[in-house]
Amino acid sequence: MAGLLTGKVALVSGAGSGIGRASAIAFAREGARVVVSDLSAEGGEETVRRIQEARGEARFVAADVSRPAEVEGLVQTTVESYGRLDCAHNNAGISGAAAATADCTEEDWDRILRVNLKGVWLCMKYELRQMLKQRRGAIVNASATAGLVGSRRSAAYAAAAHGVLGLTKTAALEYVDAGIRVNAICPGIIRTPMIEQFTRSNREIEAQFVARVPAGRMGTPEEIAEAVVWLCSDAASFVTGHALVADGGMVAQ
Repeated sequence: MAGLLTGKVALVSGAGSGIGRASAIAFAREGARVVVSDLSAEGGEETVRRIQEARGEARFVAADVSRPAEVEGLVQTTVESYGRLDCAHNNAGISGAAAATADCTEEDWDRILRVNLKGVWLCMKYELRQMLKQRRGAIVNASATAGLVGSRRSAAYAAAAHGVLGLTKTAALEYVDAGIRVNAICPGIIRTPMIEQFTRSNREIEAQFVARVPAGRMGTPEEIAEAVVWLCSDAASFVTGHALVADGGMVAQ
């Protein structure tokens, strides 16, 4: 293992697939002990298996990030298991149905905001309490390029992504004196299960996605994971309140 995070303890939500899985594996590769969390026990246990196969240390804890008691229990279990919490990637999120703003249902709005924004806040709430005891920690929240620019037919998703950035910047200011850094990652179009549900059986839709990216391709979960690990490492010790964009040039257009 390369050892960028040797001796650290990391918590990753939404780690049963996609970016969360790649992030958990990257944390372990760099020497961290990892708590893998997801609603899906099958996906989460598979992530743990992959980490352990590579001789890393990890355990799975099921949790719904929209439920306060489950998030509190997740952080508590992390500390009980490994003694501390150094790094957190609050990655759990959902996409919702594509619809123009006037056609977005109240049910879909509430569901997306509950997971993508409230879920991030709840994770931070309990992670920060532990990190304050340690006087040290690093948090990376999942936003998106939709948190930086408008996104047609994605009102709730974009609102949540924008909200995560405001939450990230606020917490960064509030806790920098306590040795805690809070940043966000803004992926562009990444080849994850969330994207593949649209492209799997429709090459035309995939071509439309790729056409939006100046780099000429979708990103990979592993590319986002590398950025997350860097933000949590001492190599980024002077970086806080930042929204790191990894999008192949999309928002530069």
